[in-house]
Amino acid sequence: MDMSKFKAMFLTESAEHLRSMSTLLTALEGQPQNREGIDALFREAHSIKGMAASMGYERMARLAHHLEDTLDGFRKQGEISPAAVGRLLSGVDLLEDLREDISDNLPERDIAEFIEQGPDHPAVAGEQTPEPPAAGGALHVALSLQDNVVAPAVRLLLIVKQLEVLGAVEQLSPDLEELSAAGRDHRQLQLRLKTGLTPRDIEQAFADYPEISQLRVAATAPAAATRGQDRRRDDRRRGDRRQQGVAGATVRVDTALLDRFINLTGELVTNRHRLQTALGAQNWRELNEGLGQLGKLVQSLHGQVLQVRMTPVGSITERLPRVVRDLCRKNGKDVQLLIEGAEIELDRTILEEMADPLMHLVRNAVDHGIVEQGTIQLRIWRERSHVQIQIQDDGRGIDPQKIRQRAVEKGLLSARQAQALRTAEVLQLICRPGFSTTEQVTETSGRGVGMDVVKAAVEKLGGILLIDSTLGRGSRITMQLPLSVAIIRVLLLECDGKLLALPLSRILQTRQIERQELRRSGKQLLIQLKDETLPLLSLRKILGMPVPPAAARISLVVMKLFGRKVGLAVDRLVGHREVFVKKLPPPFDRLRGSNGGAVLGDGQVVFILDVQSFLERRR
Repeated sequence: MDMSKFKAMFLTESAEHLRSMSTLLTALEGQPQNREGIDALFREAHSIKGMAASMGYERMARLAHHLEDTLDGFRKQGEISPAAVGRLLSGVDLLEDLREDISDNLPERDIAEFIEQGPDHPAVAGEQTPEPPAAGGALHVALSLQDNVVAPAVRLLLIVKQLEVLGAVEQLSPDLEELSAAGRDHRQLQLRLKTGLTPRDIEQAFADYPEISQLRVAATAPAAATRGQDRRRDDRRRGDRRQQGVAGATVRVDTALLDRFINLTGELVTNRHRLQTALGAQNWRELNEGLGQLGKLVQSLHGQVLQVRMTPVGSITERLPRVVRDLCRKNGKDVQLLIEGAEIELDRTILEEMADPLMHLVRNAVDHGIVEQGTIQLRIWRERSHVQIQIQDDGRGIDPQKIRQRAVEKGLLSARQAQALRTAEVLQLICRPGFSTTEQVTETSGRGVGMDVVKAAVEKLGGILLIDSTLGRGSRITMQLPLSVAIIRVLLLECDGKLLALPLSRILQTRQIERQELRRSGKQLLIQLKDETLPLLSLRKILGMPVPPAAARISLVVMKLFGRKVGLAVDRLVGHREVFVKKLPPPFDRLRGSNGGAVLGDGQVVFILDVQSFLERRR
């Protein structure tokens, strides 16, 4: 029986079971006598064993069976030891590696070394980093080429030649004769390399080979101990799919939701016939009522489709406790991670984009924020038409003066400009590419890479990133995101005769003001709204459009920029509209200041503006 057609389902379901195992083990480390947790863990291992065995993945099934037997012993004892948790986590890591081998159509890696190691083995109990191989040791090398590489067999031959410079190549698969054969399209390579170099040395030797999509180097065979190196390398080359959690190509849909789709489809068909009949009889009243009914059906269909795309935020947060645990054990810190609101649902596309930024922010809080002991709180909640994701720690906080000083040293600002910036604007400087206040570069921080990626990901989704910190009391980073990026509500406005749009989720209010209500402070115009004084900005000036003649009344859009309320003057407010957002084609997608475009009912194309991005470019 051909089982390949079930492979996608196996990969999706096994990923869910593995994430659940990692979460359960992290929780059991603090509650070793939790019988329900141990029983649930046993069931997860049993499920993976059955799935892998039915698909014919022998090594994955064997390893899952080994973990199942181990857990069965702890079920009888009613308790699990901390050392055993560490070994079981290593086993889960190895299962994830085996799953990735299957996903990439590579042979399953060897598991004998892990199974032969008992719970008291020093490399397991202490979770130590493996020693690099001694001179003359053997490394297992496995690599894959990008799909778009021309003449892949020739590329592999050149890579083999380079490897021969680094050591003695053995057990080459495919061999040189197969690689040299005409008409063959090999894109994967495995070999044994006898060398005195370490796996990291081999990785660095091929770091500048863009044609390589994946590279794994490990002692004798890729085992669980080399997982940390594998993950860092995969992060650099293609992003960590396992951390994303929701990046699969399939989704599960409730059958009740499918039934509603069928019913809606039936009503749409009926309504189409109604409209056709009314049009043929020129019954305008019936046609008008049918169009109204069509609008309601389309709105209902939009809601149901959006529901299919909605996924709990927990799908990307469930891995975070494990990440915090591993960082704490490595850095000798004691950090408690509290997660609230993981059941809130977001568009799957948004979660895919936010998985890595969220992971970075949590790692940053552990590495930068907490000194020795502290708490990180991750809160998710809905607010109007968007979701707030907030990461707060009670660590050392961020020193604004230190950021000002570093900005001046890097030539980003003059000393006078740096001192004139408000604290909220100063904190936003840490999102500049390459900007870092950390003197010591570590594996997780100090290179100035990370916060710029976080900010870019948030703004790409039409969201807002807010940073707040008090020196000595901790930091709070808030990401305000839309519920969906496919269909959103926008405010249409006019500027210099051109129709533009702003996401409604970013707008606090709109109003008309009289020109005499304006006040001036130096060169800055101000407007008084209730008990608040807001700076007034001109959208024409931001976009580089000609300044219009002074008008008696000004159309005003109140929104938040850089964490502060501002008034944005526009020519005319047109109204609200629900639009389908489309990404701009290359090279226009690289332009800052736009979140995409939309086509209106009359065929007119409007750009959806990102005003804050425009202002950052000007600065």
